[in-house]
Amino acid sequence: MTFLLRAMTCGDVPTVAAVWAASWRDGHVGHVNQALERIRTPASFVARAARRVPGTVVAESGSTVVGFATVVGDELEELFVASRARGTGIATALLRDAETRIAHNGAAKAWLAVVAGNTRARRFYEREGWIDAGSLDYAAEGENGPMVVPCRRYEKGLGNGAQAHPPPRR
Repeated sequence: MTFLLRAMTCGDVPTVAAVWAASWRDGHVGHVNQALERIRTPASFVARAARRVPGTVVAESGSTVVGFATVVGDELEELFVASRARGTGIATALLRDAETRIAHNGAAKAWLAVVAGNTRARRFYEREGWIDAGSLDYAAEGENGPMVVPCRRYEKGLGNGAQAHPPPRR
């Protein structure tokens, strides 16, 4: 699958929201509080995606967005890839790009939260050199304020590593 990475635009919000909603369900259902599952409706992802236009890079194959990564300071806040695009290198390219953006933000170390039960994501990050730094009670957006989600905190020292592996531009 050929793809390119580019900055997210407002026009990408509906597609990013659809990718996010489907991919979120893959990795979170059964691993988070049912109240959080109930409020993570397709419509909820539209509003959340719109707030993340700044700081988000999308992966586009043809004219379709098939993945995205959001960086906030030193955190890789979101990284999701459509199921049909998994195993194509898109997740790795988005991850490398996010690492580079975090390094450009001046951070020596990046971090992210992974739902404890999402073993597929945890294996991916470990293969990519991220280290499980322990338990983290992550404050996820809820309807009436944050909802605690049991996660694992992953970290990666950036140093020259983020610069040594620039993301592929295809």
